[in-house]
Amino acid sequence: MIIVMQRQATETQISNVISFIRGRGLHEHLSRGAERTIIGAVGDERVFEPRELEALAGVEKAMRILQDWRIISRESQPEDTVITVRGQNFGGNHFHIVDSMSDTRLPERANVFIDPFYQAFSPYSTVPQTNISMQQQIKQAHAANKPVWLRIRDVRQLEPALQAEADIIYLGGELMSNRTLLNEVGCLNIPVVLCKDKHHQVDEWLIAAEHIALKGNHHLMLGEAGTLSLERNAPYRLDVEAIVKARQITHLPIVANISRLAHAYMDSATLMQLAQAAGTHIVIH
Repeated sequence: MIIVMQRQATETQISNVISFIRGRGLHEHLSRGAERTIIGAVGDERVFEPRELEALAGVEKAMRILQDWRIISRESQPEDTVITVRGQNFGGNHFHIVDSMSDTRLPERANVFIDPFYQAFSPYSTVPQTNISMQQQIKQAHAANKPVWLRIRDVRQLEPALQAEADIIYLGGELMSNRTLLNEVGCLNIPVVLCKDKHHQVDEWLIAAEHIALKGNHHLMLGEAGTLSLERNAPYRLDVEAIVKARQITHLPIVANISRLAHAYMDSATLMQLAQAAGTHIVIH
């Protein structure tokens, strides 16, 4: 953030602005000109709003210099991120189809997606035999060297998912605003898929992803699993525009989950083609 001081700003006022910046965890870059003093706030400038600085004595104006996302933007990294899991590369020029696992039979393709909500047992239960069921599924996939994508729906399910040795943690859109969970996965060293919520915009999606990256976890993928539709018989549609925008703005791999989006007017094959045309790297089928 750039802070322009007034021409008559005193040294005390300049010092107060610097103290304010340091108090928020940033550091300053001071540039004294013939008529103006300019202070650069170096660090995560999103910890305050420009109006907070403009309210300080001696400040003429404050301006952001970057978007609300930096680590995940193409401005900081022009080339696509490629994440490797069990020898498979996700992102860049690589395309994968991930099959959902609905029972104990292992899908034929090289990746396995498990969403416990749609399974008969509860893998996150504390009852031993149900935990064994999920572990058996994951062990079966690992024996075939197939990465497991495991969806969680609550922060309390994160630890059981890690104990079960899931390879990729999948966060549904309902968790996009859960800062506690974003903080937790941000401290992990494991790939995470962050899905866009059906009610949120792309900017909010990217800000949530940046929040994870700021915590240190850069093994990030962006997931799109449907947005609201005006069609009565198909309440959710694939948000192609969001995929295209995210593909242009960020270097992260993009995941399209079409497993629950097919309807009478748009079958899975068409959705698959649509997702690929939009630039998706991975499709969950």
